[in-house]
Amino acid sequence: MEHNGIQYKFKAKPWQYDGPNGWHFISLPFDTANEIRDNFKWDEEGWGRLKVTAKIGESEWRTAIWFDTKQKTYLLPLKAEIRKLEQIKIGKFLTVNIWV
Repeated sequence: MEHNGIQYKFKAKPWQYDGPNGWHFISLPFDTANEIRDNFKWDEEGWGRLKVTAKIGESEWRTAIWFDTKQKTYLLPLKAEIRKLEQIKIGKFLTVNIWV
């Protein structure tokens, strides 16, 4: 996949939302989220949505991160397909690359 834009690499732990359907997310580290927001807030769509390309392990996909005003960081949703392919477990650190 071709990468345009700026790359951000970080380690984070996935977590599961307690509400209906139990979505899985990664909260971006605050320093990374602040840098992205400083540089790309103008490009956000509704509800703080920002299009990105994400990569975990060998899996790479086009998605979006969402700014969560309660956590004051972006959230990267993790699809079931990616979780299964990369054997992602809740609470275990993994390396994430995103391109904005």
